[in-house]
Amino acid sequence: MRITDTSDQWWKTAVIYCLDVETFYDSDGDGIGDLPGLGERLDYLAELGVTCVWLMPFYPSPQRDDGYDVMDFYSVDPRVGTSGDLVEVIRTAHDRGLRVIADLLVNHTSDQHPWFKESRRSKDSPKRDWYVWRADAPPDTSDQVVFPDQEEGIWTLDDKTGEWYLHHFYEHQPDLNVANPDVQDEIARVTGYWLELGLDGFRVDAVPFFVEDVDTGGPDAVLEPHELLKNLRAFINRRNGSAIMLGEVNLPHKLQREYFGGDAGDELHMMFDFIGMQKLYLSLAREDARPLAKALNDRPPIHRSCQWATFVRNHDELTLDKLTDKEREEVFAAFGPEPEMQIYGRGLKRRLPPMLGGDPRRIRMAYSLLFSLPGTPTLFYGEEIGMGEDLAGEGRMAVRTPMQWSDGPTGGFSTASPRKLVRRTAPDGYAPEHVNVVAQRADPDSLWSFMRHLVQTYRACPELGWGELSVLPQPDKQVLAHACSTDDAGVVALHNFGPNPVTVSVDLSELPGWASWSASGDVVLTDLLSAGEVAPRDGSLEVALDGYGFRWLRVRPAGDLRIP
Repeated sequence: MRITDTSDQWWKTAVIYCLDVETFYDSDGDGIGDLPGLGERLDYLAELGVTCVWLMPFYPSPQRDDGYDVMDFYSVDPRVGTSGDLVEVIRTAHDRGLRVIADLLVNHTSDQHPWFKESRRSKDSPKRDWYVWRADAPPDTSDQVVFPDQEEGIWTLDDKTGEWYLHHFYEHQPDLNVANPDVQDEIARVTGYWLELGLDGFRVDAVPFFVEDVDTGGPDAVLEPHELLKNLRAFINRRNGSAIMLGEVNLPHKLQREYFGGDAGDELHMMFDFIGMQKLYLSLAREDARPLAKALNDRPPIHRSCQWATFVRNHDELTLDKLTDKEREEVFAAFGPEPEMQIYGRGLKRRLPPMLGGDPRRIRMAYSLLFSLPGTPTLFYGEEIGMGEDLAGEGRMAVRTPMQWSDGPTGGFSTASPRKLVRRTAPDGYAPEHVNVVAQRADPDSLWSFMRHLVQTYRACPELGWGELSVLPQPDKQVLAHACSTDDAGVVALHNFGPNPVTVSVDLSELPGWASWSASGDVVLTDLLSAGEVAPRDGSLEVALDGYGFRWLRVRPAGDLRIP
């Protein structure tokens, strides 16, 4: 570790927990989760070990896209509370050492937003250029739509003025013209407003769409696309030096590096590792670690202040768009063979435990891998107890079911009757009577207890956030062996993707730092997830793994006083 690697760059070693306020906890019995309810559950998140809460959209919205169609960026949807309630949630979170970030949705608005209503009123409207319009009929753009089963193109004719407006997403979500300096200023004001209310940053939605559309503003738009992100980051960090932008950027590695700001590292602070996630599922399907190993090796070098956000599941479709058609079919066959399990022909609408057939060995191995990968682990609410999905839910709604706090027909989410819930709870074997927080917190062998142990272990290993990655060669394709090491410490993680036991041989002498660690004498490896130590012999190590087994081993000189 370097002396400059300090806690002000908290995102390097955070544990992020994404939740939807309306499905987390209902405090007033109307069937809809709310901000006061979230406030009551912050102690639970602190106990789990979470360090950052990511809030899905809570803004006023017609709710045609689960809140991602915003009609007021400066307020809170009255269904979930008030701005005062949000401030109280943030204050309470900060009291418990939790940071809070929220979705920043600046690619588009709802068509019910006052800005768009003004823009479509007349070609001479002062807000006309706040959105992207064209007078000539567009070409076929069916290959550019985000939701191919819902939209036929990315331009829609507006009858009022006879021109077409741009929308990469739904027709009711017109794209903002972020090339317009007035729009850029308004985006900055939005971020500044929420930072003043206490937010610690933003998860930035659909980043490539609005960045690459900067050039649609005509001859007066002289801003180079990535300058928008540079300027926004600079503004946010002037307002709050430790605030972050966590970007949704599902692009090839080379382009991802550009969104970090390249060598300067002056654009996004963090970015989701979509490629690693997709290759993880291919490795799980094949019981072959090599696709994931290659994805890790292919990660581009990034600025030291930037970070990858790793995840097994998020709030969206589980996209597989970066796999080949053949690879995608392999994952579908393994984890989503029925049409109702798939979405848009490119992803899955399932959670991990049902995909793995409820096998606790595979589930725990997957989450052990998540927390041991270099980066910042990100959980989607309910993952810590192994919640399932509701395949009857439309599209992405399948995984956005109410949080299951206890048994009973509403899972302790609300005192309202089940028919009044904002969404029904997961059915069948993953219903609340089978999967809930209360039962698992009382069980030391539960998934919740295991996940809490993983979180605490990860937080005791800063090298997982700051260290240099080494993917260690393995003759057995079912084994992933990797290490994250700094100048004075290292963690070696071993994961068996297959059902058969295996003995893993690892050459530690090639690890960065090994020479200095071993120079002072014997080196021991402490088992971080269970008791005991392992002693390497001449720089080599042999470890037995059960089927779907895993080990975390901290490398340190014998007699080192650091807490293992």
